Parts: sequence; C-alpha cells; structure tokens
Amino acid sequence: MTEVTRIHQFLTFTVHTPTQMAFAEFVRQDPTARDLPAFYQAKRDLFLQLIEGSRFTPLACGGTYFQLLDYSAITRDSDKDVAMRLIHEHGVAAIPVSAFLYQDTGGPVLRFCFAKKDETLTAAAERLRRV
Repeated sequence: MTEVTRIHQFLTFTVHTPTQMAFAEFVRQDPTARDLPAFYQAKRDLFLQLIEGSRFTPLACGGTYFQLLDYSAITRDSDKDVAMRLIHEHGVAAIPVSAFLYQDTGGPVLRFCFAKKDETLTAAAERLRRV
C-alpha cells in the first residue's frame, strides 16, 4: 500500500499532455470557463502578495495553480527534507520538485498549490513568513 499511495499522490496532480491540450481548448471555447484564467491569476497574485516579506523567492510560473518558491535563503537542505519540516513544524504542505525529476535534485525549490480558499492561503502565508 505504501507504493500505491506514493504513486496515487502524483497521479492526482498530473495530467498527460493530450488531456491538458483538450482542457485548454475547452476553456477557450466555453463561455462559462473563460473566467478561469483570471480566477487563478488572482489566487496566485494573492498568494504572492501574502508571502511578501518571507525568505522564499517566487519563480515565474504560468498556466498552473502551483507556485514554485526558491528556499535557498533559508537552508541548503534537500527539498524533501524542507517539505517534511514545513509540514511537521509549520503545518504547511509543499511538494518537492525533485519528485518529478529523474536524476536531478531540482535545486532548492518547492511547489505550493494556491487553488485554495483565501483564508487557507492567508494562514499558510503567515506561517511561511515565520520560516
């Protein structure tokens, strides 16, 4: 079950390219979906505004509801170790970028989901500013 759980965790956050392209076309053509890009950009902008003053450095990200943050101003520890410490010590979940890479550590970068309620983003940002 441990291995199945590990695989399931990443399958729920990734979609193969043809499905991504089909969804992009759907968003372009469906009038009710046209507000999605602005909705997610507003969420991203809010998250970035809320973490201002932290020691995390945002990296440019587009077309996603994940924000990459560089933590090199905090520690040189691996992304897996930092992600676990954030959960245990600060109650904030992040995804180590190295989990998506083959034979590469990915550098001092974590992935944060900003597709959350504003209250959740505010609470997470307050905790991240204390790191």
